[in-house]
Amino acid sequence: MKSENIHIGTSAFNNTYWKNIFYPADIPRAKWFDFYASKFNTYELNGTFYRAPTVKSLKAWHDKVPSDFSFSVKAPKLITHFKKFNNCQTDIFDFYSICREGLKEKLACILFQLPPSFDYSPEKLKLIVDSLDPTFKNVVEFRNESWWKPEVFDVFKANNITFCSVSYGKLPSGLIETNAIGYIRLHGVPKLFYSDYSTNELQELRRKILQKTGWEDVFIYFNNTASDAGILNALSMAYGL
Repeated sequence: MKSENIHIGTSAFNNTYWKNIFYPADIPRAKWFDFYASKFNTYELNGTFYRAPTVKSLKAWHDKVPSDFSFSVKAPKLITHFKKFNNCQTDIFDFYSICREGLKEKLACILFQLPPSFDYSPEKLKLIVDSLDPTFKNVVEFRNESWWKPEVFDVFKANNITFCSVSYGKLPSGLIETNAIGYIRLHGVPKLFYSDYSTNELQELRRKILQKTGWEDVFIYFNNTASDAGILNALSMAYGL
C-alpha cells in the first residue's frame, strides 16, 4: 500500500503532561486540539464510549478541523459492554445516524470494542455481523484471544468488516487483513496505556503495513496516552522524529 494512505493519530489529546512536550507553553488549553489538528490528520473519539454523542457535539468537532482531517468514533459501552449487541438495534441505528449527520465527510471508521469477557461463539459472531450497517467502515476490536481464528477472519472478509489489529497485553499482535481498511490500536506493552514503543518497533510496524497489498487505507491510533508515550510515538511514526 501507499505511505500517504497511512493515517496516524492518538486516542486522547487533552493531556496536561503533553504541555511543553507537544503543546507549546504559549498556546491556551482551549486551542490544544487546533494545534493537534495542525500536526495530525486523524483522531479517535473515545469519549463517545462513555457518553453517547449528539449531532451538535460531533458537528463541533467537524467544524474545527481542516478539510482533509478525519475522525474515527468509538461506539458507546451501552452497545458493546452492557447489551453486547443484544436487543440494541435502535441504539446502533441512532449511533450510526448521529455519526453520519454530525461528522459527514470527515467520518472515517466506526469502532466497536468488546470487553475481555466476550469470548467467541458462532452465535456471537453472527450477532455482530447482523448488527452492523455495511454502508459504514466498521471496525471490531476484541479483547479475548478466542476471536483470533480463521472462521472469524473469513466471515469478516465476506461482510467487509475490519478486524482491529492491536498491541495489547497477551493478545496476538500480528496485522490482520480482512478488507481494504486497516485499523491498528497501540495500547502500550507491557504497561497498558503507559508503555512506549521503540523507534525500531515503529519502523518495523510501518514496514509490515507497507507490505500489505490488500489495504488501501490504514488508521493507526496510539492509545498509550496515560503518559507522554502516546504523543511522542505518534510524532515519531508520522514524522520520523
